[in-house]
Amino acid sequence: MGGNRGHEGTHAYKSLAEDVPFSFVEPPKRSTGRLIMHSMAMFGREFCYAVEAAYVTPVLLSVGLPQSLYSMVWLLSPILGFLLQPVAGSTSDHCRSRWGRRRPYILTLCLLMLLGMALYLNGDAVISALIVNPKKKLVWDISVTMIGVVLFDFAADFIDGPIKAYLFDVCSHQDKERGLHYHALFTGFGGALGYILGAIDWAHLELRKLLGSEFQVMFFFSALVLISCFIIHLCSIPEAPLRDVAKDISPQQTLPDPPLSSNRMYEYGSIEKAKNGYVNPELAMQGERNKNPAHQTQKAMTMKTLLRELANMPPHYRCLCISHLIGWTAFLSNMLFFTDFMGRIVYHGDPYSAHNSTEFLTYERGVEVGCWGLCINAVFSSLYSYFQKFMVSYIGLKGLYFLGYLLFGLGTGFIGLFPNVYSTLALSALFGAMSSTLYTVPFNLIAEYHREEEKEQRQQTPEGDLDGSSRGKGVDCAALTCMVQLAQILVGAGLGFLVNMAESVVVVVIAASTMSLIGCCFVALFVRYVD
Repeated sequence: MGGNRGHEGTHAYKSLAEDVPFSFVEPPKRSTGRLIMHSMAMFGREFCYAVEAAYVTPVLLSVGLPQSLYSMVWLLSPILGFLLQPVAGSTSDHCRSRWGRRRPYILTLCLLMLLGMALYLNGDAVISALIVNPKKKLVWDISVTMIGVVLFDFAADFIDGPIKAYLFDVCSHQDKERGLHYHALFTGFGGALGYILGAIDWAHLELRKLLGSEFQVMFFFSALVLISCFIIHLCSIPEAPLRDVAKDISPQQTLPDPPLSSNRMYEYGSIEKAKNGYVNPELAMQGERNKNPAHQTQKAMTMKTLLRELANMPPHYRCLCISHLIGWTAFLSNMLFFTDFMGRIVYHGDPYSAHNSTEFLTYERGVEVGCWGLCINAVFSSLYSYFQKFMVSYIGLKGLYFLGYLLFGLGTGFIGLFPNVYSTLALSALFGAMSSTLYTVPFNLIAEYHREEEKEQRQQTPEGDLDGSSRGKGVDCAALTCMVQLAQILVGAGLGFLVNMAESVVVVVIAASTMSLIGCCFVALFVRYVD
């Protein structure tokens, strides 16, 4: 009797593992509406980014920030993001919040973005109302504004990883590709709208008189857009926490057998997935590891163990991170100095002249035209993202990756060699090809790598006895997105020195072009593409 019962128990476990609850089945197809709702987070984030790009320098100048602190403002946020993002990505892989793995992090970072904007756009007005002493007011103005800028940049850079991991968790492979295209599309729309809003002269409008200043007007619109977009995003696709699968499987699907009931399998995904018998493959692997005490210690991910995991990542992941770093270094080098390039080189203005001088007014006019160039870049980025869906079937991900770097490298090269108002504005459209590429192709490749690994796991362990590394989707997305922070650190630390050495901002545009063309060779020769 005992032997027969043991045999029956084993048979029941294998049958259940091979059939519905623990099998490798992709998530259900998501509607276009749901994917667009999910993409609204990128719209809101990029809208606020554009507002910051237009107003952060005037705000910092208005509070009297010393030039010696400028590098601290721009470097502190990416350094914090580079150190903390992989840790948070690993933590979110094992988060047991009742609201899911990714959404608690996304909500927290959204609130930090809102707080950062409130501090750097409203800090001066609040401090002026509270403190009368000029010296104390200056110190508090600078401190609050710096904290606001750093907090906003940190949260806005950080949030991209959890958003991408959320998409990867709840979508099938085809929907991941569609979702990434919608992300890039709405990123461009959000940036374009933010730049347009920043270019409006609010001085004589009634809303400015009602709210107090132009900075308060921009905070009103930014907060409204950010809150609305993230509410839509967080309600887009159902997400449920890691939990015991036995609670969500109907009695007809389960057998009250001790061997099965004693092995706790944790599943992650939407409630309807559990009812339909879907179990996320990544979570199935985690559940199997939970049964082995040797694997349970891996969940306590420290900075040291995480760095070891990242250092031991497969070579194709490492090459993808390097190519992403090259691309973002080239892109940020050009974008951060583009308006200054327009004012100084194209319009021949001088930012250090007296504020009522012709040279300074000419420089300001160049900066305004440069903002319209950034708007053109954002619009073209959205259009390019839309056409990427059709281009990928002809030239593949390798062709898209190569083409994005090539167009950007050629565009910035021609702008640096032949600075002219109309040609610069026309060629700024090519920047959009690069931004769209950076937001889609690397994450498409990450999805392809994950899909390939899941297939290999399926073939090697058909019985459902799965094992895998402690790296999850959150860690891989975080490793990729923290290359953006590393690029910011390199640009912030190196380009100022380069401009001082060459005594011209033309060197920035030429350096961006050179870096992008080097990236062309790298993505063609070293990045691995899945057939």
